[in-house]
Amino acid sequence: MDIDDAAAQCEAVLGEVTGTVIGERSFFETVLTGVLADGHVLLEDVPGTGKTLTARTLATALGLEFNRIQFTPDLLPSDITGTHVYNEHEGEFEFSEGPVFANVVLADEINRAPPKTQAALLEAMEEGQVSVDGDTRDLPEPFFVIATQNPVEQEGTFRLPEAQVDRFTVKTSMGYPDRDGELELIDRRAGRTTQAPSADGVTDRETVIELQAVPETVETHDDIREYVVDLGRETRQDSRVEVGVSPRGVQRLFEAARARAVLEGRSFVAPDDVRNVVYPVLTHRLVLTGEAQVRDIEKRTVVTDVLDRVPVPAMDDL
Repeated sequence: MDIDDAAAQCEAVLGEVTGTVIGERSFFETVLTGVLADGHVLLEDVPGTGKTLTARTLATALGLEFNRIQFTPDLLPSDITGTHVYNEHEGEFEFSEGPVFANVVLADEINRAPPKTQAALLEAMEEGQVSVDGDTRDLPEPFFVIATQNPVEQEGTFRLPEAQVDRFTVKTSMGYPDRDGELELIDRRAGRTTQAPSADGVTDRETVIELQAVPETVETHDDIREYVVDLGRETRQDSRVEVGVSPRGVQRLFEAARARAVLEGRSFVAPDDVRNVVYPVLTHRLVLTGEAQVRDIEKRTVVTDVLDRVPVPAMDDL
């Protein structure tokens, strides 16, 4: 699949999603960028904005198998990965797959489960496999997690450790729809006999695997590579930052920038591709100092300042 074909496929997927879910196109582009980069997506937003609908609609448009896991305080790791069940007829134990065995897994309200259960996703997200009772089982391809968490009502929740947050290629939020969007929601509900818009599959599993391979063919000039590295390194020099972007985070920025170039239908990465993904890729990876937190410094502000300090490569040099 070439870049033009990939961009057309992505546009078809976005058309299905935006026709079903009310939200900003830029938000859906960010989520699809995470998928193209063969990564995982963390959505943090208040309840009722359409996070679950977004994940389900995206899976439908991509033609992929979808499972939803509702994270609760009593959820066990085996509830995610699966367990061995005794078969009386065969006289032996058989493995019963958990809901993680799907192409698209929605980890709903992931911060409501205890750390041990949250950690059950780590191997799956990083290695594409799970280990149960000493046996390692591969997850289907493609595989990506869309996790959600509620930024309010923190009572009874378990904050995601930095090691797990770093596994997500992008973190973004849907936000509230504009006035016209909310009016459209009301219009859809006004007629109870009217069928709400639903997405159709515009691609399939094999095509998605091909799509995820296309960013590997995107050309990245040395100046752009240095720009990506310098952005990550600059976060570690900021006095407001206790822990800057990890080498994994720098690599994810590089991968997301290439994926963004595919969305734009370009065979090379431009500085704008990097800047379009830098906030959802880097912001959640920063750990601010105690003083910065007391002063209510926002991580996004730090990323903005880093962007201002690092020189942007000139397009003429690319």
